[in-house]
Amino acid sequence: MTDLTGDIASLAAAPILLVATDFDGTLAELAPTPPDARVHRESLDALAELAALPRTFGVIVSGRALADLSMKVPDTPGVWLFGSHGAEGGGTWATLTDEQERTLKLVTEQCREIAERYRGAMAETKPYSVALHYRAVERGDLARLLVEIEAVAQRFPGAKRLNGIELSEFVVVDADKGWRLNWLRMRTGARRTVFLGDDVTDEAAFSALTPQDVGIKVGPGPSAAGRRVAGVAEVGRVLRELADARKAFLAGQRAVPIQQYALLADQRTAALVSPEGSIDWLCLPRLDSPSVFGFTLGDERHGRFAIAPEKPSGAARQAYVGDSLVVRTSWPEADVTDYFDCGEGRPFQRAGRTDLVRVVLARARVRVDFSFRPDFGRGPVSLIERRDGIEIGEWADPVSLYSPEVEWTIERTGSGPRATAILEPREKPYVLELRYGVASFRATEEESTRRARTAQYWSAWSSSLKLPTVAQAAVKRSALTLRALMYGPSGAIAAASTTSLPAPIGGERNWDYRYCWPRDACYAVQALLRLGNTGMPVKLLDWVCGVIDQLESPEKLRPIYSLAGRELGSEGSLPQMGGYLESGPVRIGNAAAHQVQLDVFGPIVDTVAKVAEAGAPVTPEYWRLASVMAEAVALRWSEPDHGIWEVRTPKRHHTHSRVMCWLALRRASTVAELVLGARRPAWDELAERIRQETLARSWNAEKRYFAAHLDGSEIDAAVLVMGLCGFLEPKDDRYVSTVLAVQRELQEENVVRRYLYDDGLTGIEGGFLLCTAWMIEALAMTGRVESARAMFEEYLKLQGPTGLMAEQWDPRHGVAMGNFPQAYSHIGLINCACTLSALAASESGAADLNAAGHP
Repeated sequence: MTDLTGDIASLAAAPILLVATDFDGTLAELAPTPPDARVHRESLDALAELAALPRTFGVIVSGRALADLSMKVPDTPGVWLFGSHGAEGGGTWATLTDEQERTLKLVTEQCREIAERYRGAMAETKPYSVALHYRAVERGDLARLLVEIEAVAQRFPGAKRLNGIELSEFVVVDADKGWRLNWLRMRTGARRTVFLGDDVTDEAAFSALTPQDVGIKVGPGPSAAGRRVAGVAEVGRVLRELADARKAFLAGQRAVPIQQYALLADQRTAALVSPEGSIDWLCLPRLDSPSVFGFTLGDERHGRFAIAPEKPSGAARQAYVGDSLVVRTSWPEADVTDYFDCGEGRPFQRAGRTDLVRVVLARARVRVDFSFRPDFGRGPVSLIERRDGIEIGEWADPVSLYSPEVEWTIERTGSGPRATAILEPREKPYVLELRYGVASFRATEEESTRRARTAQYWSAWSSSLKLPTVAQAAVKRSALTLRALMYGPSGAIAAASTTSLPAPIGGERNWDYRYCWPRDACYAVQALLRLGNTGMPVKLLDWVCGVIDQLESPEKLRPIYSLAGRELGSEGSLPQMGGYLESGPVRIGNAAAHQVQLDVFGPIVDTVAKVAEAGAPVTPEYWRLASVMAEAVALRWSEPDHGIWEVRTPKRHHTHSRVMCWLALRRASTVAELVLGARRPAWDELAERIRQETLARSWNAEKRYFAAHLDGSEIDAAVLVMGLCGFLEPKDDRYVSTVLAVQRELQEENVVRRYLYDDGLTGIEGGFLLCTAWMIEALAMTGRVESARAMFEEYLKLQGPTGLMAEQWDPRHGVAMGNFPQAYSHIGLINCACTLSALAASESGAADLNAAGHP
């Protein structure tokens, strides 16, 4: 047996690990006939343990038919099974052509005839092949039998011959274990793979492995595998050692669960506070600027500002103070209260100024650790001790840490300077204030006054909202989060406060969401309009008008802009940052900014219409905006695009994009009616043409749902919007059938995935929370109100301790994934609550009418 100690250690540390094995001769001893084989229980148990671990996939790829394999390994729900050398399983099923069916039938007849002539031979039929086993054939008859097998191979070249251990198999589809292993690597996003197998047919899998992978040959014989074990028992030991090592590695990883962070903001930038009182993420001067604290995506080398008791006696408790963005983290030994100073009414009007205030009430000794790392940890920096704090040197912008009565120790580390302090217990709180935009150490007004005004800034706004009767606290927190993501100087709304928080963890789907998607931002302000707020919608529309004014032509509107309204440059990566739980690359910028996304026009015009319907004034600029968006659609609606999900594959005709083009024209005509007193017939006529073509070409009669693409068959949760935006009546049989299909195909537990088709990227996403919210609304509007209410209750459970939500949820391991907090997820929460509240009100009204004797 090869010494595998080093291999096991390196495999165990993979960000995403794929463990794949053959069955016969690997997990089960070879038997005289296939039905006699019995699984090695210790091996299967170890593989199942691996499959149950986070970011770990356990797979069996066998030459057996999938149904047969499933009977041999029952009660292993976490292990993926693939039969027929990988041709069966994983939701992929080959459809045989007439010629393939004819060939398989004739070859099967030939193999059965041979088996009848030789005692001990057996013909095993499978969906795509027939295997002729001759392990029990008399040795003296073997030469003649092999000659007959060769004759069959010559007679039927359309059946690929696979030679195994004392068997020959004729396969009529183009699939082998190497092809399936490549598919699995793409599907799971595995960074490291190990494959164990004993048979000649396993060589295709060994040959498909990359240099960082490990192939383990079981038993004797030549092989492309780089490692070898003696037999099935040794396989069990390898899998057991790997399972133990993997569990130990995962247990040793330390990262704050994404949903447990709290958000601070001043409508210029935002920070994430860990449950243990550490500022782990902050970008300056804007939310889309480089980070100065980047611990969330790296480690201490990338900066953090930690405050915690030196010897905490228990876990911290963290909560917002009332309806504000003031966060308090408490232990028995101390309280830390954090906020960005918003006390001047409009904090974003203080040009170039941000003040992060940290107030520490120490009942025991408290340790402070301050590591300021500009430009994602790449920039030069020095810490200079002053009388009342620390000045940040070697950076172009003035920054200071005002901290009177704090004695600092500044030390040099390999990644830059670090300042530490011990705060002794006392009744008077310590105040530490990170001032960006000024290097002054002058005292300001009383901290308690600033804090009260900051809390008032947020709570006064939230108190003006008209909340639904459902989930009022969650709705208010979601609305505050959307306001926090608004960049005050311009009115743009960021999709999230972070970059590169992964979905899935360990994979490559790591994107920079610190920018404004006009579509997403319009969805955000439409949700706020449902709560009676018109201020943010109007400010966003002003920003969109400014963006349009910069363009050579309105139809060239990009899907993404910076918060200041500028076009993004190229997407890049930060190799010096390892990523959240080693989920690299860490990206800055977003290549999707240069895609074609024709769905961007519809939400903009719909927002103008909804602002007008809410009674807010529609300026000439807004009317012009609606008009030029409609004309842009008239020019481009028939083009393919990359769609709402920004897939990195060639452009296609997305159903959702066509629906949004229809929406732009219909709502532009509505704006014309509201502003000018008459609809625009040309826009209405084109809208109806788009609608009829979309209905005809997106409906898949065989599968009974609206497909993701015109003339396609793949399913996508984005088609749920068809019944939510007025494109189709929710009670339309086709829409109801589509809702059920999305639920059947894409829902797992209580979350809904976006899609399952190939998008050009590796890895398995979780449930997308906006899609889950769409499903809740769709269920409610199609009459399944109780199901919608139950699903919404589960949706609310996906909030973190402070009420914030990430982009996705992994139902397999119960963890949040993706950037945080995600505007889409909070938009979905508000909309669901408003829809369910409206339905409850209509039900109550109907009940009152019935009680009064009305029919």
